[in-house]
Amino acid sequence: MTVSIEPLDPSAERLARLTGDRCKARDAAGRLKALTDKIDEEELAAEAEVFRAISDPFRLSILKLLRDGELCVCEIMTALDRPQSSTSHHLSILKRAGLVKERKEGKWSRYRLADGAVIDLMKLAEILRGG
Repeated sequence: MTVSIEPLDPSAERLARLTGDRCKARDAAGRLKALTDKIDEEELAAEAEVFRAISDPFRLSILKLLRDGELCVCEIMTALDRPQSSTSHHLSILKRAGLVKERKEGKWSRYRLADGAVIDLMKLAEILRGG
């Protein structure tokens, strides 16, 4: 009498090789598939863009300045001692990531935080670093 062993999907096979238990590997692979099916690639890309935007120290400085209210580009560049072109470039990255909003006032552009969640995000970063 021969015992037939049903083939496992590649994920379960990999887990079975690592754990040595085919049944547990099949169950774990099923759970992992259910978890990964919940991940939306477009949302993931948008969320990664937010983290990339705040990962630059200069952009994070801009966000910290804007915690206390709206500022124009000239005020931000003066406060952080950076050229206008660099400041505008970084503001456009923050705007594209949805972290700041722009308001035109004549020839001036004024910026503010998009909403309170940006402040919460900065507070969480402070908490995570232990500060």
